[in-house]
Amino acid sequence: MDRRVRKHLDHLTGEHRLGDAGQLFFALLFAAVWGGDTFFLRLTILFPDSLPGFVRLPLGLIVLALGSVLAVRGMAQIFGDKAPAFGVVRTGVFKLMRHPIYLAEILVYVGLLIFSFSLAAAAVAAAAAVFLHFISRHEEKLLLKRFGREYAEYMNDVPMWVPRLRT
Repeated sequence: MDRRVRKHLDHLTGEHRLGDAGQLFFALLFAAVWGGDTFFLRLTILFPDSLPGFVRLPLGLIVLALGSVLAVRGMAQIFGDKAPAFGVVRTGVFKLMRHPIYLAEILVYVGLLIFSFSLAAAAVAAAAAVFLHFISRHEEKLLLKRFGREYAEYMNDVPMWVPRLRT
């Protein structure tokens, strides 16, 4: 790896060894199951007429857009040119929740599920969410080990997944 890239990423604490591979696995599995069930097989599509398309389409697009914004902002904060040199990140989307990038991934699954209500794809999305929770807990142990009390205070102040409505 280029020295400049390595130095730029020195602020990162680490991930679970299966994190990237697991996320890729679930994304590909979800895409195959959701696409296959939604457009071809239609074996587990629930309530196809329960919510009209003119409601599902904008609602799904809003959830997908929210997920995209969280992903872009979170990734830019951690991996972008203005990434912190060292320390606990408490700004931007990380002041609202501790795992905005993983939440963004879950929101993308939910946004797509709104379009078709595929039970099979929902099961894959639920398994992916459990996996993301598992790896986020692992990463938090690494962050506690590296930053100690500073990260413990962050955990106390900022929710893991869902932002608090009160300030």
